Amino acid sequence: MIPGADEILARYPFKRSAMMPLLHAVQERDGYVTEAGMEEVAEHIGLTPAEVLGVCSFYSMFKRSPQGKLLVSVCTSVSCMVNGGEELLAALRTRYADDPDVTVEEVECLAADDGAPVMQVNYEFHERLTPESAGQIIEDYKAGRLTPRGPSGALA
Repeated sequence: MIPGADEILARYPFKRSAMMPLLHAVQERDGYVTEAGMEEVAEHIGLTPAEVLGVCSFYSMFKRSPQGKLLVSVCTSVSCMVNGGEELLAALRTRYADDPDVTVEEVECLAADDGAPVMQVNYEFHERLTPESAGQIIEDYKAGRLTPRGPSGALA
């Protein structure tokens, strides 16, 4: 059962319009969007699982594999790239490669060009980073000195 599915569906005149909120609910429940979760969404809105997968695979905010407790999204778009975004990404991928609690991903523009390079940790922005300062921020989250938020904005 998808948490809040009835309430979500009631907000939309067409069931298929509820697909993305239902996918978010599945991701919050399971930690990522599972195949079973996509099947549940498809059942609720009257589409095939393949149609739901098409949407899920298009949007990078939907994760289709298990993620660490901390999702670190590093921007490598033009402003971030020229200000060290690619080096930041490489350093964090290397540092956290074997840490199951941290998932580092490359993302397109986070719309904070004036603070480049930029990363998000569980959707919380951090700007003007170096590999050292970014690593310290992640360590602060891991140690509980900073509190991460989940995809819905609720405290994790």
